[in-house]
Amino acid sequence: MWPLLFLILFFGLLAAGLPIFLVLGFCAAVLFGMSGQPLVGIAQKIADEMNSSTLMALPLFVMAAAFMRRGGVAKALVDVAIGWFGRFRGALALVTVVSCTLFAAICGSSVATALAMGTILVPAMLERGYPRHFALGVVGASGTIGIVIPPSLSLILYGLIAEQSVPRLFLAGILPGLLQAVTFFAYVLYYSYKHKLPREEPVPFRSLVRITLNALPALCVPIIVMVGIYGGLMTVTESAAISALAALVVSLVFYRGFRWTQTLDVVADAIKSAATIMIIVASALAFGHWMTDSGIPAKLVQFTVDHNLHAWEFLLAINLLLLLLGCFLEVAATLLVVMPILAPALKPIGVDPVHFAIVFTHNMEIALVHPPVGLNLYVLATISTAPVWEVVRGIWPFLILLVLVLMIITYVPELSLWLPHLVYGPAR
Repeated sequence: MWPLLFLILFFGLLAAGLPIFLVLGFCAAVLFGMSGQPLVGIAQKIADEMNSSTLMALPLFVMAAAFMRRGGVAKALVDVAIGWFGRFRGALALVTVVSCTLFAAICGSSVATALAMGTILVPAMLERGYPRHFALGVVGASGTIGIVIPPSLSLILYGLIAEQSVPRLFLAGILPGLLQAVTFFAYVLYYSYKHKLPREEPVPFRSLVRITLNALPALCVPIIVMVGIYGGLMTVTESAAISALAALVVSLVFYRGFRWTQTLDVVADAIKSAATIMIIVASALAFGHWMTDSGIPAKLVQFTVDHNLHAWEFLLAINLLLLLLGCFLEVAATLLVVMPILAPALKPIGVDPVHFAIVFTHNMEIALVHPPVGLNLYVLATISTAPVWEVVRGIWPFLILLVLVLMIITYVPELSLWLPHLVYGPAR
């Protein structure tokens, strides 16, 4: 009865157009009220769980992303990518894949990556005669790399809900993210030579050195973060604060994308974005607390045991479920609704929670670029004034590649677990 009530309430309120934080909070309040539990204790529980050092990292990474997005970093990364890959056919499309991968290692947000790169590269590709649907497709798909390459805001949320080490999760996302980038790069190269897309003018060696050196300050930001975390010098929260400070210095001193007098405006935008995420997290924690007390995760485990489901069958079923939910919910909402149910069930079934984090995140990448809710589709339609259906047309080949990469990530867990095991050893 409880799951049916929740589904009716949840999708009914969503259909009515309520924001996701109100939907989650209202559902949790109704469920707690019907089960006879006092709401006062729930408020205290939310306050306790929000007081988390891991969660503190999230608004700081959001602020770093805001500084980078407004600070001219994207253009520096695009310039260096053109310098190195301009000799190939379809150079600007190849540059899009490489630039999005580099920006993802700084930003942590798919939508921000697609917005920053799309603003620069979509007009440039259209000017050089690229098919519009292809230009939009490659930017939208490459932008999804932003939520799996560390630092990833989605992985931070996953670590909070599933009680997993965020540094382990960051390491787990590196190889799958690079696999996705290489897959996109190979397809774009094939498409470019098949359709004879243009090359860029060769960059003289001296200019190439200058452009590369100009991009180094931006590339130093993720290096500082990763060295700090994995060298044991900083916690994830401390590294987030350092990344925000480094992003501010790089933007003001090296790229001058905005003046120091505009810093407060950028900070205000970042605070708005972070506050949106945090209020969703707070309402989701209330729902997650009820879910744990209800015993539904235990029933899920018992269901898999009674039906002799193997881990691969469970993962296949969850992939299908997440792809379906991704048609209607955005990334944070899906994560915060589903993970309280699944997190306690993973280990008893034999699924490594760190591996599952990457499987889950990759599903959310696909959700970002398929209708009707895919945010990257609407971001690109807005900045290019193209109809959404044209963006969808360009995305389809990349969607097929994303599903192929999802299958590899799902059934080759070593791809996600090798680096965390190498650095930290197997999880206990």
